[in-house]
Amino acid sequence: MSTTPVRETVIESLDHDGRGVAHVDGKTIFIEGALPGERVEFVAYKIKPRFEVADVVRIIEPSAQRVSPPCPHFGVCGGCSMQHLEATAQVAAKQRVLENALWHLGRVRADVLYPPIVGPAWGYRYRARLTVRHVPSKGGVLIGFHERRSSYVAPMDECAILPPHVSAMVPRLRSLVAHLSAPDRLPQIEIAVGEGLTALVFRHLQPFTAADETLLAAFARDEGVQVWGQLSGPDSARRLFPAEAPGLAYTLPEFGVSMAFRPTDFTQVNMGINRLLMRRAMQLLDPRPGERIADLFCGLGNFSLPIAKAGARVVGVEGSDALVRRAGENACANGLEARSEFYAANLFEATEDSVAALGHLDKMLIDPPREGAIAVVKALGASAPPRIVYVSCNPATLARDTAVLVHEKGYRLKGAGIANMFPQTSHVESIALFERD
Repeated sequence: MSTTPVRETVIESLDHDGRGVAHVDGKTIFIEGALPGERVEFVAYKIKPRFEVADVVRIIEPSAQRVSPPCPHFGVCGGCSMQHLEATAQVAAKQRVLENALWHLGRVRADVLYPPIVGPAWGYRYRARLTVRHVPSKGGVLIGFHERRSSYVAPMDECAILPPHVSAMVPRLRSLVAHLSAPDRLPQIEIAVGEGLTALVFRHLQPFTAADETLLAAFARDEGVQVWGQLSGPDSARRLFPAEAPGLAYTLPEFGVSMAFRPTDFTQVNMGINRLLMRRAMQLLDPRPGERIADLFCGLGNFSLPIAKAGARVVGVEGSDALVRRAGENACANGLEARSEFYAANLFEATEDSVAALGHLDKMLIDPPREGAIAVVKALGASAPPRIVYVSCNPATLARDTAVLVHEKGYRLKGAGIANMFPQTSHVESIALFERD
């Protein structure tokens, strides 16, 4: 039995993980499940010299922004962390996380804070990786996200952030896996939803038997989905059922382009927010005919094709050879190959020479993974483009890179704002505009 005492405090703010922040006896306390303004009782489960991490035990005075989480798995499942906070308050909290990161880590404030980009709070997650475990002591096959602070699987019968048709099939998916020949050799199912199509990628560690394939084919037919198998890395994924079927794709109607993708390719999880983010990015970048614009970390061409559609010539750079091929194929399929060129390169090892080798650039868009683009921004020389649009999925690395751009490279942070790509979670997506004379 824990001997950690129950203590009481008032919550001051939220941190970047959605935890309540308070100060007690000179130490910072991060309290999971608590909201700003609340008086709570808490118990620490991690104690360090300068901070503690705790769970809330009792809400003494609740926040007016506290709501009842609609998901029965909230609090156990680690997929969401903010269902107890009203939706508009979630957005405001994320905007503050971005502002605080820029100031405290980068010592920079934006000239303008853009209105947040928001969309539906539920049913938005078009990409997900569900963990599968065969646990006889818990009734057999479990499918879900990991539990909070654990490698265990939070068993779920539904998931409100998945599209409704995907959420509804979870119990039947669990039954399917339970009837396969080796359910303990199938650790993961990846979900990818395109426009009018849903693909399920079964990561299996040994080949399916003929009986397995009969079950999988029936599931694909009955649920109206594509079933893929993946024996090793992402490139090994192959469609199993139906044998002949159209590929996955999503459209950007405002820009008149369609993006084909494989279910294991990286795409944004929230298609509605991706479209709105694209609009904001193109407004800030303002690509024009005759300009030459770099799209770094271009993926399969999500930003590249709208840039080319506007009449500019786009130079896309991406570390994955497979995604570079996909970007080129998408450019050709949309009739934009004459204004597009794509190269594979490790941008985490960018140098001034490698950036200069891209040739004259009028503008640049950067959309890196969580690690940010520190090598790229450090490599920008005197001939770097005067305008940069930076799309970020990590406020901390954005702030770090902003510090280099502003304090070392002579750019000004003209504006920044968030896009609520992952409602009900603490994840912060953002976009920033940098300019220099």
